[in-house]
Amino acid sequence: MAGSGAQAAGQPSPSSGLMQGEERGPGCPGAASWQPPVTRLPCSMVPPPLASKPHACMSVVVIISTMAAVDVYLMELSAGVQRTSVLALALAGDLCFLLVLRYVGAWAGAEARTPRHGYTMALWFLFVFTLEIKLYFIYQGYRADRRTPDPLARHTLTLLLSICIPSLYMILVATEHLQHVATFQRKEILRGQLLWVVVDLLDLLEMQASLWEPQWQRLPLWAEGLTFFYCYSLLLVLPCVALGEMDLPAPPHLPLYPLLSLLAVNLAILAIRAADLLLYRDQRVSAIFMAKNLLAIALKGCTALQYHRARAAGLGELSPGDMPCHTPRRGGTDSTSGPRLTPQEF
Repeated sequence: MAGSGAQAAGQPSPSSGLMQGEERGPGCPGAASWQPPVTRLPCSMVPPPLASKPHACMSVVVIISTMAAVDVYLMELSAGVQRTSVLALALAGDLCFLLVLRYVGAWAGAEARTPRHGYTMALWFLFVFTLEIKLYFIYQGYRADRRTPDPLARHTLTLLLSICIPSLYMILVATEHLQHVATFQRKEILRGQLLWVVVDLLDLLEMQASLWEPQWQRLPLWAEGLTFFYCYSLLLVLPCVALGEMDLPAPPHLPLYPLLSLLAVNLAILAIRAADLLLYRDQRVSAIFMAKNLLAIALKGCTALQYHRARAAGLGELSPGDMPCHTPRRGGTDSTSGPRLTPQEF
């Protein structure tokens, strides 16, 4: 018995050195109890959800058409001999823009958290940065042009920018937020927030377009340059801030975008328009957008005052439904965070 036990102990086990379930075939007893190991990818290696192809195609069409139209304006302002060099520089700039955008997209897609969110901000920033550089040269070309101004061409440029820039922003917001929202009420709230951002974009573009449209009396060069770069910086920053605050579940403080819109867009631009009208008798000042600034100041001021009164009354953090300029979070599928349940649903 001892020898047989030693012999049994000396014999190698039939499953030694093998993975569990590897030596057992499908007909062997106990094979179903051994499950093959499951390989789990870390969170950083999980591929992000694919973007909507129609939205991606629309954004590409808007970007390429806007850049091509601005390149045509640059060529028209140059002399006959310089048009070839201007065209080569414009095409090289567009190619570099697309290459940088491609690598930024690859970098944002490798991030673990909200890759599409970072890519949307990077796309907007690069697009506006490149476009405004070209617009600055167009503005300088129109300022130095001694020929009779063509009102149709200048108004067409303003119309093109007023359509393409807000359209790209709406497409980006629809790609990131609206296509992942299930409830109709939340979509309408997001569209309301989007409308405020688009109106602010049109306000900035109208202020900037007054620099190259036909005018009877020019402003000082420092005033025009300050106005152009002020609008330039707001077009870069404000839409990115709005994108970052559209999917916040419950911000502890008043969102940043309404305050920036109140101070940097409505109050500041209203002061600039009033100064142009009173000091320089500028006939390009839009009375309609001045009225928009006044109405927006009243509405956003009341919202901020109501929020601070609620906090001073000891209510603490407001519920998501009572948060001003905030999208309430309901049950069901939310923007990019998956299904959420409220305490009432529990």
